[in-house]
Amino acid sequence: MGKRSSQRKNAAMLDSDDDNSSESSTSTVRSDRMSVAGNEEMQVDKDSLLDQAVDALFEKRGSTREKALSSIIEAFNSNLQHQFVEKKFATLLHQCLNCIKKGSSKEICLASHVIGLLALTVGCGDNSNEILEDSLPVISQAFKSGSEATKTSALLECLAIITFVGGSDPEQTEKSMQVMWQVVHPKLSSNVVAVKPSAPVITTMVSAWSFLLTTMDGWNLNPKDWQESISYLSSLLDKDDRSIRIAAGEALALIFELGILEKFSAGAKISSDSSTEEGNKPREYVHIQGLKAKIINQARNLSAEAGGKSSAKKDLSNQRNTFRDILEYFEDGYSPEISIKIGSESLQTSTWAQMIQLNFLKHFLGGGFIKHMQVAFVDLQ
Repeated sequence: MGKRSSQRKNAAMLDSDDDNSSESSTSTVRSDRMSVAGNEEMQVDKDSLLDQAVDALFEKRGSTREKALSSIIEAFNSNLQHQFVEKKFATLLHQCLNCIKKGSSKEICLASHVIGLLALTVGCGDNSNEILEDSLPVISQAFKSGSEATKTSALLECLAIITFVGGSDPEQTEKSMQVMWQVVHPKLSSNVVAVKPSAPVITTMVSAWSFLLTTMDGWNLNPKDWQESISYLSSLLDKDDRSIRIAAGEALALIFELGILEKFSAGAKISSDSSTEEGNKPREYVHIQGLKAKIINQARNLSAEAGGKSSAKKDLSNQRNTFRDILEYFEDGYSPEISIKIGSESLQTSTWAQMIQLNFLKHFLGGGFIKHMQVAFVDLQ
């Protein structure tokens, strides 16, 4: 406001007979024009650098493509590139997909991240749906071509983001969730040896799967598949790795929040009432109730776990705090609340679904989180 008032004041003084005032106002106007011109030149320079980076994705040398991808990520994190994306959307997408098809693990990680940023930049619509449809078969094939943990985790995060933004119907989202699940539970033929997934891959898969589950109506999914999923997540609570425990615990809290266990329990009880003698409950109903009690007991134990000699204090503290929140939700129905300052506004969450969405986006965007949250598409339900 001060600068604008000063400019108006100087403009009014142009009619003055005071030569010094006239010179001062003329200098101010010239300075403003130079500032605007400088900003325009900076934007042109940035666009030119991005154009050069995209052109470099056509180079044969892998290290050149990696450097170009890193430059694109830096540009997307520092500013939303809407105008650039309008011009280069298709070229950037398909060159990144080529990088995933033929690149090194590092190149695949970088290209996957660019595709995710591209989806967040274009937002919901035809372009984001095209990103999902074109990328899903390439990502699915990339999962099968190697089990390097960093690469697999980057592909999982990319798939989660592009499905979150570009999935226009529940069937698309469910398909992506099934692809994720097969990363740790592959469908094997008789001559294929199973590769045990690493802790980081399991953690990322569960987090990505949960992120997409926040957008789904859990009541539409197959009860048998749900029972297997819940049993698997419960088994992860017994793993030594605390990041796996936390991811699985949050996924289970979300499943409770969506009312999935209650739905299956009610369905099994109705089946019991209509098909068995009074007092005799079917095995499925008993199993679900037993599973629910087991999960609550696991959460109680993890919320109060004692630290051993090799326990990292921060990891142990994070686990205890997380499972105290989970136990409180299981027993009393209270969800943890988070508040994050975004410019002059505050972003608040009050459900597990909102918290999982927020944390996943914050992790994926890293240093670009605030910039994207201010402008880009985010639908925290």
